[in-house]
Amino acid sequence: MPQLLARIGRFSARHRLVVVAIWLAVFAGLTVVVASAGSSSSTSSASIPSTQASKALAIVQQKFPGTSSDTKTLTLVLETHRAKVTDAPVKAEITRILAHAATLPNVSTVSNPFDPQKPAVSTDATTVMSTLSFHGVTEANQKQVYADVLDLAANARTDFTAEVGGQLYADDTPAFGAGEILGVAVAFLVLLLTFGSLAAAGANMLVAFAGVGVGTLGVLAYGTINPLQDTTLTLATMLGLAVGIDYSLFILTRFRTELREGRDVEDAVARAVGTAGTAVVFAGLTVIIALAGLSVVGISVLRDMGLAGAFGVLIAVLMALTLLPVLLRTLGRRALPRRERSGTAPDGHRVSVLHRWAAFVVRRPVWSFLGAIVVVGIVAVPMLDMKTASNIPGGNDPVSTQRHAYNLVVEKFGGVQSPLVVLVQGNDVSGELPIVENRLRALEGVQTVVTSAVTPQSDAALVTVVPRGGPIDDATKELVTTIRDLGNIGGVSLAVTGETAIGIDSNALLHKALIEYVVLIVGMSLVLLVLMFRSLLIPLAATLGYLLSVGASFGASVAVFQWGWFDSIIPAPQGDPMLSTLPIILVGVLFGLAMDYQVFLVSRIQEMHSRGASPKEAVIAGFSKSAPVLVAAAAIMAFVFAGFASSTMAVAASIALGLVVGVLVDAVLVRMIIMPAVLSLLGPAAWWLPTWLDRLLPHLDTEGHTLKPTSSPAPQLVGL
Repeated sequence: MPQLLARIGRFSARHRLVVVAIWLAVFAGLTVVVASAGSSSSTSSASIPSTQASKALAIVQQKFPGTSSDTKTLTLVLETHRAKVTDAPVKAEITRILAHAATLPNVSTVSNPFDPQKPAVSTDATTVMSTLSFHGVTEANQKQVYADVLDLAANARTDFTAEVGGQLYADDTPAFGAGEILGVAVAFLVLLLTFGSLAAAGANMLVAFAGVGVGTLGVLAYGTINPLQDTTLTLATMLGLAVGIDYSLFILTRFRTELREGRDVEDAVARAVGTAGTAVVFAGLTVIIALAGLSVVGISVLRDMGLAGAFGVLIAVLMALTLLPVLLRTLGRRALPRRERSGTAPDGHRVSVLHRWAAFVVRRPVWSFLGAIVVVGIVAVPMLDMKTASNIPGGNDPVSTQRHAYNLVVEKFGGVQSPLVVLVQGNDVSGELPIVENRLRALEGVQTVVTSAVTPQSDAALVTVVPRGGPIDDATKELVTTIRDLGNIGGVSLAVTGETAIGIDSNALLHKALIEYVVLIVGMSLVLLVLMFRSLLIPLAATLGYLLSVGASFGASVAVFQWGWFDSIIPAPQGDPMLSTLPIILVGVLFGLAMDYQVFLVSRIQEMHSRGASPKEAVIAGFSKSAPVLVAAAAIMAFVFAGFASSTMAVAASIALGLVVGVLVDAVLVRMIIMPAVLSLLGPAAWWLPTWLDRLLPHLDTEGHTLKPTSSPAPQLVGL
């Protein structure tokens, strides 16, 4: 591979116009595809995995066609501040408010909460709810229609607690805001400080932005045939930008090293792409495999997010291998700081801070190891309280009128907004329904039981069970399990479905999928690292370190988004359970990034050890050469992700924050403290591999050693 990549780098440097023309053609082609599809407001909906609830739902749709409705509705909830809603003056005021609601534009019907046939008055007579149905709601007028209802509720708050439940339209996707721009600006500053050259920093950032542009258009083009959720594009953009900057950083750094060793520009480009580019390909493929592996979960949202993120990373790798050499050939020695362009070598005898860092860890490995473990453990502790849900009832914002309305209805009316649908099947359903209803009413946590439909053949019926709690309450989950445990009653069978049951089943399925995915990732990590480092103990330590990073990422996400810490800093809504998809996404993305850092750090230590250095000397020498790039790469990723953590979109912000903490913990605590300490403690045993396994394993060359003649100087990643 190093020879192939070196040839690609040399070709790109020699045929700059051809390479640029190819990428421009790709960009133009994707632009045409996206533009020809036109704007569309459609978004994807998560495919329902195969669960008990989804199977029952399929039967319901077959037996009772037309039970769903596309009518847009909102719920107006009024709680009195005085007396009871049934008192004549209060009832008259409520009737007046609802009559006014009926006159609002696009309102077709307003339900009467005092209707004896369908009453909607709470048992304590303090609250009523009315359903407002709409017609003619379009994308052009939906915001105004919703605003009119909000104004109605605001005017009613002089005498009532008035809240509006439901949504007429999906929340707008936040634009690329100030936080994201600031994160990118700080990342550019890190590049400038790292390189000491505005031209080099600009080239690095230009390649990353070009990759994001092509990657985003590719995802949007795919979205024209398969509608995507908003967070899918956000994840692809966030990952593409972060790894695009980092991968170009690794190759550009190696290019500068080759120039300092006296090679001409074209040879330096080829050798940089052949050496650092090989590691970039390995690291990129690791991230791509981890993200594409999200498809095994069987949920369309995760599949789309994983594939979109993998595509963004793929484009970043290709850009670093082809477009970056074009810019490097154009820059030449201007990629170096001004004082070095004349050929003057930097002072190589100065002892850096990171050299002292490595020496300290090697001298005190036990204390360094224990100290890092304690810090990671403290950050990870909140993970023990992590709660997840497949969706958040009442909207994503805990302080919105939609959530207040939802909570008020749950408090006063129980789970009427999220009932359980019990499918009853048998030969004579009608005759068994009274027995079924009585058994269901007797269960703990049940508020009401009503039969809503029976087939003409009397072979199936739908029984609506309203729980006392909300859809994500533990009591509701237990109620679903209890109903399923009833099995057959008389000659009929029971199955539970509906939105609430599907959400509960999906959450349980994702919990199981998370465990399986972690096992897959851990196994993949061990195999890849054994192949790379030809060692058993180093891969084991590296994989355990990755799990520590994941735990810290989970802990920080729980503390901020579930417990509400740093509410004044994080603008996204807080106080809800974590979305069930979040842990799986973090596991996949952090695996790829952790492998990046492991490869770029330990491969240098391995190289020093293979050249005869003692274990501790190899740690110090290899660490000193690779750590500067690792620090810069981690800082860039952290700043980019931190910019996205400032998003008002809860899903995007929670993913970004988890990645910020995961990257910093993995780079600083795991790779720069725990790994050097472990290598120092293990000594020569760190590189032990059974003879029979050594013969079986192929020899990988992720650092491009085959490109180096034996007389060449030792490779360097330092000297930035």
